[in-house]
Amino acid sequence: MDLTILCEELVEKKGGRMLLVVMDGVGDLPDPKTGKTPLEAARTPNLDSLAPASSMGLSYAVGRGITPGSGPAHMSLFGYDPTATRIGRGVLEALGVGFEMGPKDLAFRANFATMDSKGNITDRRAGRIPTEKNEKLVAKLAREIREVEGCEVILRPGVEHRFVVILRGEGLSDELSESDPQATGVPALPVKALSGAAERAARCANAFVERLNRVLADEHPANTCLLRGPAMFPKLRPIRERFGLRAGAIAIYPMYRGLAQLVGMELLDAGHTLEEEFAALRSRWRDYDFFYLHVKKTDSAGEDGSFDRKVAEIEHLDSALRAAIELGPDVLVVTCDHSTPCPMKSHSWHPGPFMLCAPAAFPDRLERFTERNCARGSLGHFPALDAMPLMLAAAGRLAKFGA
Repeated sequence: MDLTILCEELVEKKGGRMLLVVMDGVGDLPDPKTGKTPLEAARTPNLDSLAPASSMGLSYAVGRGITPGSGPAHMSLFGYDPTATRIGRGVLEALGVGFEMGPKDLAFRANFATMDSKGNITDRRAGRIPTEKNEKLVAKLAREIREVEGCEVILRPGVEHRFVVILRGEGLSDELSESDPQATGVPALPVKALSGAAERAARCANAFVERLNRVLADEHPANTCLLRGPAMFPKLRPIRERFGLRAGAIAIYPMYRGLAQLVGMELLDAGHTLEEEFAALRSRWRDYDFFYLHVKKTDSAGEDGSFDRKVAEIEHLDSALRAAIELGPDVLVVTCDHSTPCPMKSHSWHPGPFMLCAPAAFPDRLERFTERNCARGSLGHFPALDAMPLMLAAAGRLAKFGA
């Protein structure tokens, strides 16, 4: 049963202030040498100060054994069934960079990448080029590629190696495959139509990549691109209508800003650093009932397989978290959207650690916020879709069900 539907009937318009801190990809596996996960190895005095009075558990973004993308994983945390609400990453990236999509727009989340002389991909992220370089490359492409196969081409820079490609025209469909081979040493894949209705869109996408490869031929390491997450714009009921929350979103990366905007959160100026994100939280603390604050670099370290860097990013977050604790949220949840274990260098199906700190929470009396402690917590193993009902209940925002 989707409890969020019942919550819509029970929601109270008044209650405590809620903060959801998402440490992207923080869930991990033990290091073979030390037997510790990054959360266990990190020094986290602020998280440790919350742990004894909190309820803990492990959450599954979609279901046991299912490896989630960032989109469905976040939708679960926001209270939207990820299997019924399928959203391509292209839409999220487009929204995140401030582009307002229309009904004729097909958006892709694109990566600048590196291709060798044989046409094989040697780096799927072009060495994570600086954002400033990204902006210059996108400006160059925008001058050179204005149209392909009768479709208008609109480009927007993102952060580091990511940018947004929008194809605008009649008869487009997002029933397409991606060009990312998810491996190096092999060529990029052609975009393929997954239905007859998507044939034109596939032609346009492949024509765009061919043109881009010519324009960027001398731009090592960013001399090609990978097209991901093709999507056209969906319509969702906003979080304020569903759960009675005026919600503010604090996120740096475009995709996560797009996710928040898609469910009706107001985007706050998050700056470019973790410290600026928490400064935004402090400055707007009285303006919203619910805050979503996203931390990206724990995930980036996991994808790069860097255990030590992931530990450092966890410690960085822990230090910044003191500012949030001092604000005194009525409900504070610290969790991840999905696990990104360093040994796997990718998202995984492993459940994510979840900590609910609130006066109404059952105190598990566990000393630290770690995967192993969360496995022992009173919340048990549960679907991430239950996160919103748990937060609403702990904030005193749900009426009793039945007589």
